[in-house]
Amino acid sequence: MINFRYHVVSLTAVFLALAIGLVVGTAALNGPVADSLEGQVTGLRKDNQNWRQTVSNMEKQLGMEEKFAEEMSQVVLPGTLTGRRVVVLSLPNGRDHTEGVLKKLQLGGATITGRVDLQDKFINPDNNSNLLELAATAARPTAQTTGLPGNAHGVETSSALLASVLLDRSQGIAPVSDADRRAVLAAYNNAGYLTTDSNKVTGSAEAVVVVSGQPYVDKDSEKRDESVVKIAEQFDRTGSIVVAGNGSVGGNLVSVVRGDPVLAQTISTVDNANTGQGQLVTSLALVQQLTEKKAGQYGVGDNAASLLPRLPQ
Repeated sequence: MINFRYHVVSLTAVFLALAIGLVVGTAALNGPVADSLEGQVTGLRKDNQNWRQTVSNMEKQLGMEEKFAEEMSQVVLPGTLTGRRVVVLSLPNGRDHTEGVLKKLQLGGATITGRVDLQDKFINPDNNSNLLELAATAARPTAQTTGLPGNAHGVETSSALLASVLLDRSQGIAPVSDADRRAVLAAYNNAGYLTTDSNKVTGSAEAVVVVSGQPYVDKDSEKRDESVVKIAEQFDRTGSIVVAGNGSVGGNLVSVVRGDPVLAQTISTVDNANTGQGQLVTSLALVQQLTEKKAGQYGVGDNAASLLPRLPQ
């Protein structure tokens, strides 16, 4: 009969064998395995250092390119937009680089009639009916609803009304009065659809720079992107327009304009306006719009014709 002492001896023998196996195996493999692992770690460490250096060099290069763009702006832009009246219309997804675009326009000598920041509420599809009603109630004697789009698209209708008070009227059409302009903008401002710089717009402009960004990605992204295009279309119908964007893919405003053979004939786009270089090009594209009545597609993204337009003489 197998007794308790036998079990103890058997288990002790098993564990002793395991211990001896581990010691022998470790001793046999320690040299080549450890050397191999150490070599891999050393290689990975060197690769990591190389990548860090590459990133550092790229950041330095980008910084130098931005510095170059700033210095070139000081040489190229002054005087190119003197006497030109420009309104800046920023969209929610382009707010981060609006100030940079503004500074380049001012460096060119442009008279900024106002900065209008459209709020996310303006392009929210849930507010379609409210925007239609507001367009009707905000209208004034010299800013009437006559001639506004009648297809029940609130963003389109309201954008047309805003374009009519922010941009010059066509010849033969009476200009909007300052009082009516203020009243229309105040109606949209009070309802939370837009804000204006210092709560004022000094007059009408002959051109608009629409500052946009990346496409929307929420559940209503398709409708929001469509609304952004409607905004640009209505301002394009009224005056010269440049879209200062960020990127040219995914259905954002720049990509839609470039993909539309009709819009691309009249709307200029810049796909890297989030950089100093792109902000410089935005002003040059506006000069081209105003002096040559010509649109162009510029930047580093898809379907850009070139980095920048021909420099003014």
